[in-house]
Amino acid sequence: MSIEWTISEMPVGYEDALAVMEDTVADIRADTSPEQVWLLEHPSLYTAGTSAKADDLLSAEFPVFETGRGGQYTYHGPGQRVGYVMLNLKERQAVPDIKKYIYQLEQWIINTLQVFDIVGERREERVGIWVVKPDGSEAKIAAIGVRIRHWVSYHGISINLNPDLSHFGGIVPCGIAEHGVTSFEDLGAKATMAELDLALQDQWDEIFSE
Repeated sequence: MSIEWTISEMPVGYEDALAVMEDTVADIRADTSPEQVWLLEHPSLYTAGTSAKADDLLSAEFPVFETGRGGQYTYHGPGQRVGYVMLNLKERQAVPDIKKYIYQLEQWIINTLQVFDIVGERREERVGIWVVKPDGSEAKIAAIGVRIRHWVSYHGISINLNPDLSHFGGIVPCGIAEHGVTSFEDLGAKATMAELDLALQDQWDEIFSE
């Protein structure tokens, strides 16, 4: 199925991005727009998903936005690639299945990380994609939070390329206090944002061509 890719070179405000997604979801449902993947960065901010707990906001040093996506608190900021994925699941799946869609997003991230020799893994009871660091500790390198409206998806994923990891300190990321966060840079993996974008596009069809 035809996908339109958009890559924003400059950071996009969260409320602006949300308005664009809302309009695009309506257009996809009305069959007046192709499905879309939007790759962007946000200025530093926190978002609270539908399961967010007030105690997990430790320090509101950046703006906090309530959002309708699933999940808890997360951080977005420069050096993190956000991918907003807007697909018509009713058209793509014989029986619309949110769990299958999330599994596909996870595999898309895992396959993309493999391009850069990073081993990303799923963990039961833990959302997102995880890596085992050289010291044996586990840390999250990518987050997933989606919303579905009339079987059209939006929101999506975020992958830490080289953000300031200290900025995650203002929240308990995704409600998981016992494990940290990591990034390409933290792991010593060399990549530019453009190279990450290309890998995301290259790995797309293998996962979403069904």
